[in-house]
Amino acid sequence: MNVDSLLMRMFGRPRGLLGRLGGFIMAHTKGTFTPWVIERLGIDPGERVLEVGFGPGIALRRLAEATPAAFIAGIDSSQEMVEQAASRNAKAIAQGRIDLRLGSAERLPFDDESFDKVLSINSLQVWPDAGAGLREMRRVLRTGGGLALGFTAHSRQSSAGLVEKLSAADFAEVRLIEMKQGFCVLAKALP
Repeated sequence: MNVDSLLMRMFGRPRGLLGRLGGFIMAHTKGTFTPWVIERLGIDPGERVLEVGFGPGIALRRLAEATPAAFIAGIDSSQEMVEQAASRNAKAIAQGRIDLRLGSAERLPFDDESFDKVLSINSLQVWPDAGAGLREMRRVLRTGGGLALGFTAHSRQSSAGLVEKLSAADFAEVRLIEMKQGFCVLAKALP
């Protein structure tokens, strides 16, 4: 197994024992970056939030703690990550505040304009079709709603071309914010 394949099995599309180990590592290495991205999104109490590619569920937990009145949904293509996130967020799931689904960014199982905010951290770079995933995020985001795409320095994602990809998916007011640990791209959903 080459290094890229190993990294993809651990972090990109986690599966099996390596995927579970990757989830454990992800859960313990995004310390200040995840809350920084969430803060940039500016979530208000009562808003409906979707995380695409939630991994081990760290951002979901922070969202549930930071916005107690909000409903939070998540989708991830890895069964191992769904299991880790469900375990990590069991109380909020039991309360009906978090809904986790197994699936892909390219086919989100949610109604049109059903979320106020959408975020994804270190996920876009492993989607089979980033353009389709972004269009789906726009479809489920209400007009004027906010999007945040966060990427750590280890994500292998370049900021080059992201503005164009977001514009092609009907997002506007695209802003790039950089910090030492990575960068975040913010955008609004066009009418």
